[in-house]
Amino acid sequence: MKLSHRLESVALHGVASLARSLSHSQALGLGALLGSTVQSLGVRAKVARANLARAFPDAPAARRAAILTAHYRELGRVACEYPRLPELVRAPFGEVMAATRGVEHLDAAARDGRGAIILTAHYGAFEFGGAWIGQRHPTSFVVQGISNPSVDAWVTALRHRAGIGTLRLGESRGIVRALRENRFVAMLADQDARRAGVFVPFFGSPASTPRGPAALALRARVPLLMGWVTRRDDGRLELEILPKLEVPDPDAPDAVSRLTALHVALLEDRVRAAPEPWFWLHRRWKTPPPPLAEEK
Repeated sequence: MKLSHRLESVALHGVASLARSLSHSQALGLGALLGSTVQSLGVRAKVARANLARAFPDAPAARRAAILTAHYRELGRVACEYPRLPELVRAPFGEVMAATRGVEHLDAAARDGRGAIILTAHYGAFEFGGAWIGQRHPTSFVVQGISNPSVDAWVTALRHRAGIGTLRLGESRGIVRALRENRFVAMLADQDARRAGVFVPFFGSPASTPRGPAALALRARVPLLMGWVTRRDDGRLELEILPKLEVPDPDAPDAVSRLTALHVALLEDRVRAAPEPWFWLHRRWKTPPPPLAEEK
């Protein structure tokens, strides 16, 4: 094992052990402190500030700075919750998950018997939301492997203990099989997809977006549901599931682009309403759109 990987693993297990030794509220406090420390080190701060300026060009600098500070603190909270995911997701309703909206859309998809694509974003405690859904209906996460094998194995085992299956990104046969078994397949689609993505508007600029969730839902004729988790001031969480996303003429050549644009627009609405939980540290607009002539 590389020395850097070994050090990462030691640090991870140290923080995880400390977080598990604390109550939920204490772990959240530790996480907020940890997030503030990461911010003080300037980790990805330049990228985040540029993203916030692009998304909210008319907002006062102080407002954007406050969003970023709150974001780092929430990242820390999520990190310190994560080692206790199997326990927290099974806690009695009201202890960690305080409220839900739109769960009937999940239940309808389960009754339909064809599986469903559950789409979310790097927004707050998104894995907790997926794992909570997995307590109601069999669910698999589509995940990208972590370069550190030890960390990857730890995260995979944690997900499995929380009752979640995992499918590797690009494992199309496994995803199709899961849908045929009437499983929910949870995916993320809010990061730069380079030239393989479809360019759709996000905060007024074209952003390369993974086409997979829309393409798969249309091809397999399964519902595409979108949702997110937000945190209350008392630290507890809320889950919202939107009605299934649909576009006219799903067989049209541009149906994937239109469905992708729809879910990206819904994410933009959510981020505008509550920007602090979204992952501002990623270069969302990294890939420029191709010249018009190239798109034809």
